[in-house]
Amino acid sequence: MYKISQGDFLKLVSFVHQNFGIDLSKKKQLIESRLASTLQTSGYTDFSEYVRYITSNASKTDIDIMLNKLTTNYTYFLREKTHFDFFSNTILPYLVSTKKNKVLSIWSAGCSTGEEPYTITMFIKDYLGSQASKWDTRVLATDISQRVLNIAMNGEYPIESIDNIPSKWRNLYFEKSMNSSKISVSKEVKNNVIFRTFNLMDPIRFKIPFDVIFCRNVMIYFDQATKDALIQRFYNATNPGGYLLIGHSENITKTATSFQYVMPSTYRKPI
Repeated sequence: MYKISQGDFLKLVSFVHQNFGIDLSKKKQLIESRLASTLQTSGYTDFSEYVRYITSNASKTDIDIMLNKLTTNYTYFLREKTHFDFFSNTILPYLVSTKKNKVLSIWSAGCSTGEEPYTITMFIKDYLGSQASKWDTRVLATDISQRVLNIAMNGEYPIESIDNIPSKWRNLYFEKSMNSSKISVSKEVKNNVIFRTFNLMDPIRFKIPFDVIFCRNVMIYFDQATKDALIQRFYNATNPGGYLLIGHSENITKTATSFQYVMPSTYRKPI
């Protein structure tokens, strides 16, 4: 078993926090257990050599491998369904009634393997029905990990992953895969999502502000100061009247933001 010295641990923790916002200050055992196989397969004799490489001249691929080992890219279709019910019953009617240019600006931040932005797309298409073709409904989906984005862009998932999807949607928005144990999202759904790599610690400088930002179960890895700073960047990148949806287990420091509380894990920028 590889053991990491306190000095190397603090160096790695500082590097990851400064560059990616992830707080590993209480994760020494997790670092040792999850990175052991990486050290072994890459031929490192100890953590010192590995930490020196990661914090100095590591390739993007090796950084990606490390981050994927230290975080959990757990997601599924219709996760935290109350958000999608609110999105369909409240947010979409508001946007459709107020957006004169027929453009919806929606961001899935920390989209992981893609189930979230594809679910958002299905709700949009279901709500708009025959009018969907008259709208620009493309969803921006970002993640720091190229590995999970590759899975998302492929749009192929274990067939059991759509067990919670309504049967009507299974027929409309999914199609058979070459692999009989898997199912693929339809081209119509896939083409509605724009996938990009993006580090949430970077300035948010997209072309237009957002009507809705989904950033769910991402900030669980951040300390409070990092969360507060990210929430402020989200606020600045949101249209007046726009919404921010975070994970049910996450929270916002009310005194640190101008977002208005709507209901648990749902916030709105004042009009």
